[in-house]
Amino acid sequence: MKEPFDRVVQTHGATVLRVCRAVVGPVDADDAWSETFLSALRAYPDLPDDANVQAWLVTIAHRKAVDVVRRAARHAVPVADLPDAVAPTEGRDLDLWAALAALPTKQRHAVAYHHLAGLPYDEVAGVLGGTAAAARRAAADGVATLRRTYAGTLPTPHPGGATP
Repeated sequence: MKEPFDRVVQTHGATVLRVCRAVVGPVDADDAWSETFLSALRAYPDLPDDANVQAWLVTIAHRKAVDVVRRAARHAVPVADLPDAVAPTEGRDLDLWAALAALPTKQRHAVAYHHLAGLPYDEVAGVLGGTAAAARRAAADGVATLRRTYAGTLPTPHPGGATP
């Protein structure tokens, strides 16, 4: 028996938001998150009881994030006046976002889906297309690039490839 949808949102909402932020950035993440859960709410009754809900939600979030990026690319956003103040950056690591945004799309998505959403590589491959080995390689390349370019502190790997 499936759990109530509000519990699904409580359980997986933060993970989906992290994925949305990694894919579309902090500005558009809330829109992608909302669209993800609206779409999921409509489809939830037909979801099999044994489905991996987190992987299903990440797949929806991926598609909605792509839609947000496409929509933003098609439309200019006119504004009458520019705001006087910049949005507060408390609790946000904009350097990390910039480094993540600079990654090639497949690497950025693989890092987000595996390291932020916690999906195994075979499920990342299902979302992105390709093989689990290709998803693993894209995520590894993305993390290696982040280690070289990110101004903050990322854990350095121990001998044998494991991170603390």
